[in-house]
Amino acid sequence: MASEAFEAIVEDFEFLEEWEDRYRYVIEQGKAMDPLEDALKVTATKVDGCASQVWLHPQVTGGTFRFDGDSDAMIVRGLIAVLRALYNDMAVRDVPQVDAHGELARLGLNDHLSAQRSNGLRAMIERIRAVASEAA
Repeated sequence: MASEAFEAIVEDFEFLEEWEDRYRYVIEQGKAMDPLEDALKVTATKVDGCASQVWLHPQVTGGTFRFDGDSDAMIVRGLIAVLRALYNDMAVRDVPQVDAHGELARLGLNDHLSAQRSNGLRAMIERIRAVASEAA
């Protein structure tokens, strides 16, 4: 059920054998994102449970889910970019059905993130699912 954008990341990961290269790739994905406007970095968009500062700004338009996000940590910003590739432009009703942990496991992220980063990633996924479920 993964999007083409996410599948492209999976394919790119297959070519990167070293985890350090994959780590850099994730960071580069985050750098390529437009920053979230400061006006959107508010309590309502802040994700609790993350070691770093994380904001997610979801939008549902015409039944389609999208979100923008930002973080003060480069790797987390990259993880936001990966989640955007997984979820953006999906029908809002399909978002809660995505096995995000299974999809991310295809990248090997579970094995290479600290416990704090894994908890933060889980918190981001939970926020995305909650917003989508509420909007559906």
